[in-house]
Amino acid sequence: MQDTLFTIKENKKFAKDVYRMLLCGDTSAIRNAGEFVNIRLDGFYLRRPISVCDVEGDMLTLIYKVVGGGTEAMSKLPVGTELQLLTGLGNGYDLTTAGDEPLLVGGGVGVPPMYLLAKRLLAQGKHVRVILGFNTAEEVFYEDEFRALGCDVTVTTVDGSRGVKGFVTDALPEHYTYFYTCGPMPMFRALFKATVTSGQFSFEERMGCGFGACMGCSCKTITGYKRICKDGPVLKKEEILWAD
Repeated sequence: MQDTLFTIKENKKFAKDVYRMLLCGDTSAIRNAGEFVNIRLDGFYLRRPISVCDVEGDMLTLIYKVVGGGTEAMSKLPVGTELQLLTGLGNGYDLTTAGDEPLLVGGGVGVPPMYLLAKRLLAQGKHVRVILGFNTAEEVFYEDEFRALGCDVTVTTVDGSRGVKGFVTDALPEHYTYFYTCGPMPMFRALFKATVTSGQFSFEERMGCGFGACMGCSCKTITGYKRICKDGPVLKKEEILWAD
């Protein structure tokens, strides 16, 4: 974990309520796809956890959705603003179990961590399939970016306004060797039941500290309670216990 000062180079809206922020700073603590950062915002007591979309050199890409006061304040920050970030948080995805044809499933703002993961898997010579799930066409983002990497991409929308009509589970391919996912809890539950291989889930929990001190984001697993911020956010399919 590292507390670092970053400078905003871009902060633009590019889908419904969704913004992309490019930051310049010391990214050396970010090692794995699936990690997150915790951003300190003036006027807010708790930092905001945001998953890492991409990292290249000293440039960090974050994608976030405006859902409350904190993210609304972030959306109004101008280029040149300096932000204090805790980096190197979370365990990230384990790529050693991917097999030759991994499947990546992102739902809404669970899409961003799939991007860096796809880059890392493609660099290993994997054939990467990606399913991106949204409610409507106006919410869709990063479809072209994944295609540009060389991924096989399928988009689903609940209302059918773009791509396959329905949920991500309606677009699952017949064959894949492993799956990785990030998104909302209802999507997780559906994928848990519908997938035929093992996989890894990156949970989106509300966090207090972001590094395991407050225990506010604990969840129950087959081996006891785990802190999503410290022991996660990535958990393997076999260890997850769903609350009734």
